[in-house]
Amino acid sequence: MQYKFRYEPVKLGSATCSETPGYGSEKGCAMVKNFEDLQQVGKENVDIALKSMGALSKSGQAIAVEVADYSKKAFEDGTAALEKLFGVKSLEKAIEVQNDYAKTAYEGFVAEASKLGSLYTDFAKEAYKPFETLMAKAK
Repeated sequence: MQYKFRYEPVKLGSATCSETPGYGSEKGCAMVKNFEDLQQVGKENVDIALKSMGALSKSGQAIAVEVADYSKKAFEDGTAALEKLFGVKSLEKAIEVQNDYAKTAYEGFVAEASKLGSLYTDFAKEAYKPFETLMAKAK
């Protein structure tokens, strides 16, 4: 028993199933249509992933810049407080300088933590936004 295989190119562009030679059957038409649907879903998923990664990159850069700015400011404030501490003559003045520095450092940290929290929240919203349309289609 010999098998003969025949190769005929399938046009997936503008040709319909009935216009493609050898593929006019219902089963062949459904297979081509399913393949085109699969390609479309794959393309949409890649687009969504790229949009989400773009949000990741943008938000990551904003967070990195904010952390770098805060680190620089905290270092400068600490250095200034240490210089003041070296210049004091009495123990009471040293305690006052230390208390002032601790208070401003704590307030700065709380403000920065709040700012970073809002940046991370915005990041999560932006990264999820492309997937909202996908979830809406699934329902």
